[in-house]
Amino acid sequence: MRVSAAPQPSWNLANVLTVARVVLVPVFGWALLVDGGESVGYRLLAAGVFALAAVTDRIDGWYARRTNQVTDFGKLLDPIADKLLIGTALVLLSALDELPWWITVVILVRELGITVMRFFLLRYVVLPASRGGKLKTVLQSFAIGLYVLPLFAMPHAVEVLAGVVMAAALVVTVVTGLDYVRTAVRIRRTATVPPGI
Repeated sequence: MRVSAAPQPSWNLANVLTVARVVLVPVFGWALLVDGGESVGYRLLAAGVFALAAVTDRIDGWYARRTNQVTDFGKLLDPIADKLLIGTALVLLSALDELPWWITVVILVRELGITVMRFFLLRYVVLPASRGGKLKTVLQSFAIGLYVLPLFAMPHAVEVLAGVVMAAALVVTVVTGLDYVRTAVRIRRTATVPPGI
């Protein structure tokens, strides 16, 4: 007789890190907006908080898999925390007129669209993150981290670097989004709904 594995408790270190990332989002937003975003000290604080939150995104998933502590709660909250952090940063940077709104809209439409698509594909298969998707996340985080810095008080080369990395992130974001859609269409055409769903 097969014994099913006991469910993992929702509260473990990996999930605590994910929750901490959510908690850091309003702190990041506050630091970024102090004095209309023109305070060098608070901009550096915002960049530090963003970097810390981005690092927890890498650590929580790695730790959960390494210690076999992957939970349904973590699977649900982790992508929400990611989108909340990235989305907040993009919207606030655009509100400060430091990042064109069209870039924010393109990235957010892609992110939310793929998330919704993944949800509807759950009846067929779990669509994992591709290598391109992981590269996209790294590029987005790096680009946003650079834009959060007080570029107005830094060498022009840093601003140029931020623009180049953001352009690369935007290209990879769109290309991987289209690739996910292509994969989803193929899955939808060939997959059958598992019994019991």
